[in-house]
Amino acid sequence: IVGSLLLLVIAVVSVYAFIQKRRDNKIIAAEKHKSDELLLNILPEDVARELKESGKTQARNYDLVTVLFADIKNFTIAAEHMSPDLLVSEIDLCFKAFDEIVGKYKIEKIKTIGDAYLCAGGLPKPYDSNPAEVVKAALEMQEFMVKTRENRRKMGGDFFEIRVGIHTGPLVAGIVGMKKFAYDIWGDTV
Repeated sequence: IVGSLLLLVIAVVSVYAFIQKRRDNKIIAAEKHKSDELLLNILPEDVARELKESGKTQARNYDLVTVLFADIKNFTIAAEHMSPDLLVSEIDLCFKAFDEIVGKYKIEKIKTIGDAYLCAGGLPKPYDSNPAEVVKAALEMQEFMVKTRENRRKMGGDFFEIRVGIHTGPLVAGIVGMKKFAYDIWGDTV
């Protein structure tokens, strides 16, 4: 009887441990998925994979990359007349729209710098049609801003206008930093 009870206790503990282990593995898998998604928000997929596999990445030279800067015209003046919440809300609206647009054209968002949006086509995977894709994206960005301006004018609200600069040529891309590392680009093209 004691042996049977002992076996029963061992079986119950084993089943409980097995169930707990499966639950823990599901939690770990979900957390890994979240961290992978966060990493992909910061880095291009190939660069993130390289970083995860080797713990470092190599800077790369690219022969044909098209860089786009979109800058909000008279941002400082507009910022003086807007509440902080409205200012951040408006710039967030613009940059989210830009994110969607560049995503359609295989363009890599590099970063935002204050009121400027920087992205590049043709990296991390080179493709020859990147100049045309970046120009299409720029035109869509401008179209979005015109529609937003028209809606704001109808409602009597503030609005932003943008300036866009595009250049194609060679550059270097890579990761810099240790704590808040960033994928960035350098060269005369930029």
